[in-house]
Amino acid sequence: MDGDFVVGGAFFIHYKLQTVVCNYTTKPETLRCTGSPTARELRFSRAMIFAIEEINNSTELLPGIRLGYRIYDSCASVPVAVHVAFQLSNGQDPVFNKSSNCSQTGMVVAVVGDSGSTTSITLSRIIGPFNIPLVSHFATCACLSDKQQYPTFFRTIPSDQFQADALAKLVNHFGWTWIGAVRSDSDYGNYGMASFLAAAQREGICVEYSVSFYRTDSRSKIQRVADVIRRSTAIVVVAFTASGDMRVLLEELAREPPPPRQWIGSEGWITDPNFLRYSVCAGAIGVAIQQSVIPGLRDFLLDLPPTKVAASSVLKEFWEDAFNCSLGKVSDLQRRNCDGTEDIKTLKNPYTDTSQLRISNMVYKAVYAIAHAIHNAVCQETNLTTSCDKNTRLAYKQVVTKLQKVNFSRNGYPVSFDANGDPVAFYELVNWQKSESGVIELVTVGYYDASLPKGQEFHINRNISWVEGGTQVPVSVCSQSCPLGTRKVLEKGKPICCYDCISCPEGEISNTTDSPDCFPCPSELWPNAQRDACFPKPVEFLSYDEVLAIILAAFSVSGACLAIITAAIFFHHRTTPIVRANNSELSFLLLFSLTLCFLCSLTFIGAPSDWSCMLRHTAFGVTFVLCISCVLGKTVVVLMAFKATLPGSNVMKWFGPPQQRMTVVFFTFIQIIICTVWLLLSPPYPMKNLSTYKEKIILECALGSAVGFWAVLGYIGLLAVFCFVLAVLARKLPDNFNEAKLITFSMLIFCAVWLTFIPAYVSSPGKFTVAVEIFAILASSFGLILSIFAPKCFIILLQPEKNCKKFLIIKN
Repeated sequence: MDGDFVVGGAFFIHYKLQTVVCNYTTKPETLRCTGSPTARELRFSRAMIFAIEEINNSTELLPGIRLGYRIYDSCASVPVAVHVAFQLSNGQDPVFNKSSNCSQTGMVVAVVGDSGSTTSITLSRIIGPFNIPLVSHFATCACLSDKQQYPTFFRTIPSDQFQADALAKLVNHFGWTWIGAVRSDSDYGNYGMASFLAAAQREGICVEYSVSFYRTDSRSKIQRVADVIRRSTAIVVVAFTASGDMRVLLEELAREPPPPRQWIGSEGWITDPNFLRYSVCAGAIGVAIQQSVIPGLRDFLLDLPPTKVAASSVLKEFWEDAFNCSLGKVSDLQRRNCDGTEDIKTLKNPYTDTSQLRISNMVYKAVYAIAHAIHNAVCQETNLTTSCDKNTRLAYKQVVTKLQKVNFSRNGYPVSFDANGDPVAFYELVNWQKSESGVIELVTVGYYDASLPKGQEFHINRNISWVEGGTQVPVSVCSQSCPLGTRKVLEKGKPICCYDCISCPEGEISNTTDSPDCFPCPSELWPNAQRDACFPKPVEFLSYDEVLAIILAAFSVSGACLAIITAAIFFHHRTTPIVRANNSELSFLLLFSLTLCFLCSLTFIGAPSDWSCMLRHTAFGVTFVLCISCVLGKTVVVLMAFKATLPGSNVMKWFGPPQQRMTVVFFTFIQIIICTVWLLLSPPYPMKNLSTYKEKIILECALGSAVGFWAVLGYIGLLAVFCFVLAVLARKLPDNFNEAKLITFSMLIFCAVWLTFIPAYVSSPGKFTVAVEIFAILASSFGLILSIFAPKCFIILLQPEKNCKKFLIIKN
């Protein structure tokens, strides 16, 4: 149709191209489209005509100006698209009027189309250098957003970049990490799948296979693609294909249906009503262009009187194919003649189905966008009226500039373009659901809005029907999720979604599923048996509640009582020869110090504190030095007593009771000085030992200064050795009751105990270190009291006849 300004159009009216054999000897035949016309694409072209007629009848948009149109069939073919591009660019010869105004009748100012990315790229590359804008309704390749290569390209349908992101987030939303990928071997499929795979990788999704095909490929190649789908382990298949390509694949899969597969579809085919008959895709889910309502379009589509049909070769072909009859003479297919009873209103096919207008609205918006651009270029707004000059010579560049700035709404749907010529991305989430009658229907279950904040783009507001009519989300993973307490270990040579689950090592946990790593618990916490949580470590110390502590405490108290009882016996028999002969003052002091030795072991039991740590070591050191000093004094007394019996000896006056007391005080004072220096410089303190055991905490007393501790022990050992040497020297003195023998035996026990204590102390773990130290204190204390006082008590209590001076001075 002619007009003041002409809008071009390009659609896939046919999907097949007549095969032309080029022998290079004759001129090739003109390219022709064959096959049955595509009802859906015919509706798109008729929607363009409807929009133009609606604009021509409008008093607000382009008043007084009539738009014309020139619509071509690109046949989904690049060679035909090239031919169409040149026809749109050339136009008709201009007619010069005598008024010298140049009429632009027949000149295409903008083009709507094409229905595919590859043909749109072809059109844009040819008409782009002439600055002729191309506004596509169905070309979604992200590559077309490159303004360096396609500066005059616009589209009313979102870019595949948004669709790829939406599909990847959709797959991730349902927890699918192991998928198959199928794409059209075209710009739409290759660019779209590349964007999807990149987005899927960001979402942590793995692809088992990625195959491509084209509808013109040989059946063997289509069959190989179908076999890959049949043999795969991935339940979910993402198909980024054009409608014509998907039809070929579904026909092949229908011959030998694969195991249940959950199909995820791109907008190129997911809403095509022709595919709803394929049960293999029941439960398919995908993104689709928003449903819309175009008032009056259905009536326009159904307004096809016989005269209009007969006047158009395309409509005539559609009519004959739809009703399987022939307008005119009977064709070679022996169809019946159309008798006039055919009613298009009773026809059920994609042409008449306007229940879910999606791409048709993209065509509608594309025409209105061009109309608004022309309006802004040739019309002037006054206070009350709008005047348009149809004789304005409109430059293509001017239309491009105005298109970049259009911003309007039509039927409630906004239209605008960003810097890349793309609209705001908004998709519906559609699902193929079986109705109660068993028919597969297209149901909207949610939406995806790219303008919303990250993480809020998806909204699902209806139950989804999955593969085989299931209500549970199918599982499609290469490896099952690793439970808590384990970590993922990748399988060599396989994608990151294929892994083994390994238990966390000792001391580490993982508290999330599919954890890539285990992490250690804090120093005072330890994992539970499942290794999925950290709990406080049990605290260990020698407690009074334990059997070992009770036994040691009982021995300690018993030893103290034994020392007190012995002191009582000695005090009661203090006037007897055996008590008096053994220096009763040192004996009572020794028993007192032994009582303290027994009791100081109690300070080692219980939870360590600042005071108990300082007290236990210093009390032990001082009381034992006091004890050894007394024994040393008794040993010296024995030696001096023997020397005193020699003629002319006056030794005892130099080591009488005052000297003995001073000796004990002197030796004890040295230990007190050592302990005081230790406490002042680096005293013992309570600490939590986290190194001996990984799974528990040992409360113990740190030495503070190891030098101080070993100085205390060393001093005790030095006195003990000195005392032992003197006792050995005096062991063969001729007295019948020689105390030096008893002291020698007691010192032998004492030294043996503390020599074995050192390695046992160093190697004993945890609370047993304290138990070893208590045992050494008790053993040495019992050794002293039993070796020195038990024989005397035996004589005092059981053999009183030997408790006489005569018996004590008998010579051997």
